[in-house]
This record gives sequence, C-alpha cells and structure tokens, in this order.
Amino acid sequence: MGTVTLGVSIAVPEPYGSLLQERRAAFGDPAAHGIPTHVTLLPPTEIDADLLPSVEAHLASVAASVQPFPMRLAGTGTFRPLSPVVFVKVVEGASACAWLQKRVRDASGPLVRELQFPYHPHVTVAHGITEEGMDRAYEELSAYAAEWSCESFALYEQGSDGVWRKMCDYAFGGGTEGDLPPQGLPHDAPALH
Repeated sequence: MGTVTLGVSIAVPEPYGSLLQERRAAFGDPAAHGIPTHVTLLPPTEIDADLLPSVEAHLASVAASVQPFPMRLAGTGTFRPLSPVVFVKVVEGASACAWLQKRVRDASGPLVRELQFPYHPHVTVAHGITEEGMDRAYEELSAYAAEWSCESFALYEQGSDGVWRKMCDYAFGGGTEGDLPPQGLPHDAPALH
C-alpha cells in the first residue's frame, strides 16, 4: 500500500487560527496556507499506510484518557539560531501538551519515534524565511494573546503537494472526572511546583 506522512496536533481554533495563518503568510512564509495553525503533538512521521487503523485506534485511546484543559497563548519566542523559527508561546496548557505528545509516541503504540529536538509546545508563525521577516514576526506578535478550552487533537496527512489535511478529530473525555488532578492534567503528568 505504500507509506503516508502523518502529523498529530492541536488546532488553534477560530478566529485565532486564521488570523495567525494570515500573519504567517504576510511575514513571507510560503508554507503558511499549507499548514493549519496548530500546536504539534507528533511531527511529520512516515508510516506504512497499512498501519492507519492501528494509528487511529491508538489516538482514540490517548484522547479518551484526558479531559479538556485550558490553553493560553501569549507573546513570542524563537528557536534561532538553532532553528529558523519564530513562534507564539503556549503559556498555559504546555504540561498537558507534553503529556499528550509522550502518549502519542508511546512505545506501546504505532507512532514510536525519537524527536530531533526536546519537545517544546508552541505555535509557529514564521519558519525558514528571511531574518527581516523573522524579526517582524517576533516584534509584531509580541503582544499577541489567545485562550480557549482544548477539547481535542487531530490526525493530519501531508499530501504530495505539501499541504496538510485533517483526517480525523479525537475528542477528549473518555475517562472520568476523578482521573485528573484539579489542574486538568492527566494523572501521571509531572506535578507543577
């Protein structure tokens, strides 16, 4: 059957998603309209297409194990000079994102993989563009803020045209309220002090 390139992410909802996508395009990022605005849980990963049913079952199980949690974005950051990326920071919900991405890549599932860099939840607003464009993104979005209740993540497939298309949403909440501590984090997430 061949291979497919998949990604798993939390979509930034409207009206925030479209606004950040338009800003990304305005900064000169040619990939802006091919990548929905998101927080990555699984970076682009090539798998055998035959594994799709087990991927879908695994993701449904992960989503069922967590309750909705608050997400808040505020301000900008950058991975420069290590990587040519400017991003909007995840200032609330980062621990839950870190827990989810570990479960998505868990050794018991079909999406096991090592990461190129340590996991750092963020929303990319400029990638691989001119330094001037990166500086503009960093400065112009420095006061940006958004918040919402994160209630799902989604599986995406990258087409041969480079565009990422949503395959399926996975709603949170198969567990009971008692499974989660008060912060809305999964029961085995690290405690925050």
